[in-house]
Amino acid sequence: MAKARPLVGGFLERISVTAFEKYHREITDLVRSQHGVYALYKNDRLYYVGLAVNLRRRIKQHLRDKHAGRWNRFSLYLVRKVDHIKEIESLLLRIADPAGNKQGGRLRKATNLDRQLRRKMQKRQKEELDEIFAKDAGPQRAVSKAARSRKVKRKKAGRGDRVDRPLKGLVGAGKRIYATYKGKEFKAIVYRNGRIKFNGQLYDSPSAAGKSVQKRETNGWSFWRVRKDGGW
Repeated sequence: MAKARPLVGGFLERISVTAFEKYHREITDLVRSQHGVYALYKNDRLYYVGLAVNLRRRIKQHLRDKHAGRWNRFSLYLVRKVDHIKEIESLLLRIADPAGNKQGGRLRKATNLDRQLRRKMQKRQKEELDEIFAKDAGPQRAVSKAARSRKVKRKKAGRGDRVDRPLKGLVGAGKRIYATYKGKEFKAIVYRNGRIKFNGQLYDSPSAAGKSVQKRETNGWSFWRVRKDGGW
C-alpha cells in the first residue's frame, strides 16, 4: 500500500520582513509560485492569515497595501493539494481569529453538530431526572421483549393474580442497590412500586435482576447490597 504524501510540502516560520529586501532572490528560489497558506505577525502576535496561489507575490503585495506597517514577520506553508487550501485557511481563522481578518472562516460543506449535541444532552438529562425522581415506567415508555412477555403471563393468570415484588415498601423509592461480579460493579435503582430498573430493563425481584448479570439462577438477597445507616 502506497504511503500518503504529506499535505504540507515545506514551510518558513516567523521570518523577518527585511528578508524580502535583502534575500529576495533566495526566497524566490525556495517558494517560486507555489500555493499555500501564510500568516503575518506583529512581533509575536498573529495579525493576519491568508491563502494564495502565489505566496511570494502575495506577501510582497502586503508590504504596500492596507496591511503595510502592521506586521514585521511572516510564515509560509506550501500546500501540495490546492483543493484543501481554503479549508485550512478557514480552520485557522476560526481557531485564531486574527485581528487583521475582517471575515471569519466558513466551513460550507461541514455539518454543525450543535443541534445534535443539544438533543443528546437533553435525552441524557431526561434520563437522569427519571432516575433522580424514580418515576415509574409509563405506558408510552419502551418495554423490552422480556417485560412484555411477563405482562402477558400476568394477564393470563387472571385479574386477581398480583405480582410479588418483595422490595416494595422494604427499600425506599429511588434507592440504589449495588452488586460486584467478576471484578465489575453493577448498579440498579428501585422504584416506588418495588420494581428494579437495571441496564434499561425492569425486574420484579432482586433475584431476577441478578440473574440478568450472572446468566444463571441467582439469590438476589445475597447478590445485591443496599447502603443503610452508614453500612451495607
